[in-house]
Amino acid sequence: MSKKLTRRGFVAASLACVLALAGCGSANSQAANQAATTAADPTEVHVASLKGPTSIGLVSFMDKAANDDSGLANTYDFSISAAADEIVPKVISGDVDIALVPANVASVLYNKTDGAVQALDVNTLGVLNVVTGDASVQSFSDLAGRTVYLTGKGASPEYVMNYLLDKAGIADQVTLEFKSEAAEVVSALAADPSAVGILPEPYKTAALAKNASLTSPINLTDVWDQYAEDGSRLLTGVTVVRRDFAEQHPEAVREFVEQQQASVEAVSADPATYAQSVVDHGIIDAAPVAEKAIPGCGLTCLTGDEMKSALSGYLGVLASSDASSVGGKLPGDDFYYAL
Repeated sequence: MSKKLTRRGFVAASLACVLALAGCGSANSQAANQAATTAADPTEVHVASLKGPTSIGLVSFMDKAANDDSGLANTYDFSISAAADEIVPKVISGDVDIALVPANVASVLYNKTDGAVQALDVNTLGVLNVVTGDASVQSFSDLAGRTVYLTGKGASPEYVMNYLLDKAGIADQVTLEFKSEAAEVVSALAADPSAVGILPEPYKTAALAKNASLTSPINLTDVWDQYAEDGSRLLTGVTVVRRDFAEQHPEAVREFVEQQQASVEAVSADPATYAQSVVDHGIIDAAPVAEKAIPGCGLTCLTGDEMKSALSGYLGVLASSDASSVGGKLPGDDFYYAL
């Protein structure tokens, strides 16, 4: 399932740039002039993202792009999909230029395309939380001796939990019981007040809204930060760009990231204003849930060295558990796009 919105706009090439290059007079300068003009020309940017936190930070940008008088130099065509499997083939085929995908999928794409995809930024930090009706659970170490319900067996949630339990020194004292979907974790929590579960946003917020006896005392992003090394962070989403597109349209890529950053800041600063927009774009079903969930969605826009440290460290943890989860090997340095 997807939702699209487009804006058509036009922008003139920079006159100063043209005159400066024309003054050179040589064949080489003429070629450079033509290349610069082409790079500055407006283009339509096809953007794909996932239903959930990775799209929430874009809603201000999407609303702006829908207006003819937005002032944007380029046209943006956004689509929101239910699963990464819907996005990956479109990136590979070139139908999508920029995509917001799970962090490990970004690495898989890089490996699958022999480096034809680069990471632009980290768009979402960790969204996993401990949820329980047991007031005695206040810290991560309090999970010792308990069964913890969660989804994601053989995937990132399992690898993250194993890593954190090992770092906390309680790996042999906690039993992980996997469910097929978040709703089953919520049901287990409702059936047993002493049960402990791991839920992502916005499922955590929805569960707390429906069951007043539940609390969420621990955010796994905070736990990760407690044990992090070399700038590693617990991540959810990464924005990737096709290398060919980035080389042909560097100014469009720069505008996208600038607008993404501004959008993240706007949504994070005013959840009440943007909650309905989140619903309108089909990301979350109810505005009250969206408003309460936004602060816990880890919306961000990490670029450059900060992105590289956060992402490379996270991928390293996943790779140590299962190399296939990152596409068989860690990406090279050329994976990390420099604005």
